[in-house]
Amino acid sequence: MFEIADRLLSALAAGRTLAVATAVSIEGSAPRTVGTSMAYDGEVVIGSIAGGCVEAAVVAEAEEVLADGRPRTVEYGVDDETAFSVGLTCGGQLRIRIERVESAHPLMQELGSAAAGRAAGAVTVVSGVVPGGWSERIAAELSARVALGESALTTLDCDGAQVELFFEVATASPVFVIIGAMEFSTALAAAARVLGYRVVVTDPRELFTTQERFPGAEVIVGWPQRVLPTLDLDERSVVCVLSHDARFDALAIQLALESPAFYVGAMGSRRTHDRRVASLRERGVPAPDIARLRSPIGLDLGASTPEETAISILAEVIAARNNASAAALATTTGSIHQRRGVRAIR
Repeated sequence: MFEIADRLLSALAAGRTLAVATAVSIEGSAPRTVGTSMAYDGEVVIGSIAGGCVEAAVVAEAEEVLADGRPRTVEYGVDDETAFSVGLTCGGQLRIRIERVESAHPLMQELGSAAAGRAAGAVTVVSGVVPGGWSERIAAELSARVALGESALTTLDCDGAQVELFFEVATASPVFVIIGAMEFSTALAAAARVLGYRVVVTDPRELFTTQERFPGAEVIVGWPQRVLPTLDLDERSVVCVLSHDARFDALAIQLALESPAFYVGAMGSRRTHDRRVASLRERGVPAPDIARLRSPIGLDLGASTPEETAISILAEVIAARNNASAAALATTTGSIHQRRGVRAIR
């Protein structure tokens, strides 16, 4: 449910009681991942749990949860005689837990953390009863999963009693650094925020590097060699160099390549790319590091406007994050929802 945490908090703050449905198990082909949630208050639906396949059936169950307050677990799959009637024809198997949530719910603090881009975790009893004295062990398991950034459904043997628990985890938002304040940066910053990144825009030119131009982003006026070391980049981070300033863009690229960031891209022509590569070699940057540079940045979509270019860049970022080919799905075979060692955002 953490991917819709901000909307859940808004609804709860308005005094609405929600039935929150969360996918705790997904097998086979399905468009969403475990932890994906939707909520219903008797009138309005928030989010989507299966790309439109089973939402109507889930709403019917949610109405029962709102009425009697009793949580329940429902299952849908292609082997189920109700699969066609609820619309699940894509070949997936879903288990969904539905619970009533009000403003005094213990989850409120964790929802607040997730909405703010911080790590969060919650545990839900899917089946069985947790005996007394097990709370500390379950809390320790949750803490471990939060540290790993791993949501999962697991069965715990509690003194012979089998209890199914769903551990849902939200990781802290990864950093998306944009070096260079220009119109392309404005479009890229807005689009990256939609994907759940913590966006940082930096440029030494104070006139162009303003909060008004980059709403929702962290804006830092400064040279990249001073800013980048302060950002705690990790293996989920992205660095995009959009500037064309020979005074610092090669140095900025070098620092980004030396960081753990999984994606480092630079905007510019092929001639500019060749100039930068020559400069990186002169600086002694190893060839394997230079090979990590994605330049010219983005996929070949024929993009020209700032907004189209942002989509081109983010398409390449998503493909790199998921170890995907970026080929047209019509030219590939196998499951279109195959997981490939994803660097999770949430």
